[in-house]
Amino acid sequence: MNRYRRPGPGASFAGGRLDALRLSSEQRGDSVIVTIRGELDIVTSGQFDDCLGRARRDHGHVILDLAAVDFMDTSSLAVIVGHWKKLAAAGGTLALAGARYKYTKALWITGLADRLPFYQSVEQALAAGPAAPPADLASDGRPGVAGDAGAEGARPA
Repeated sequence: MNRYRRPGPGASFAGGRLDALRLSSEQRGDSVIVTIRGELDIVTSGQFDDCLGRARRDHGHVILDLAAVDFMDTSSLAVIVGHWKKLAAAGGTLALAGARYKYTKALWITGLADRLPFYQSVEQALAAGPAAPPADLASDGRPGVAGDAGAEGARPA
């Protein structure tokens, strides 16, 4: 008997229910919005990676709706950066929308929020349209040294 099994999605624990991550995607115009609800961590990063892979293969402009993210660790940042690089290499874009600083601090601590287009809402990201890749993004799609934060990279209130 394995006493150390990891609970699956929807598993119950004393006093509640464990729903770690819910993902959905929706095409709107030339963009696909990937909505993330719950926790982005080492346990859910594979599921997140699969979802972004499908979105990236079908669309050149991906918007991550982070408004309902309750926790984010660096494993999820690795997933975001990996897909950002692949999109940029193919001429596409990746934007962040609705991230709440309290739950997604890792974006700011690492400087990623200053590197990717950031919008307060999905609607603002859609209205802005696909953003050009940052000037310090190498021609091979690798991020360079972080530049100055613009208005898009400002930390949310």
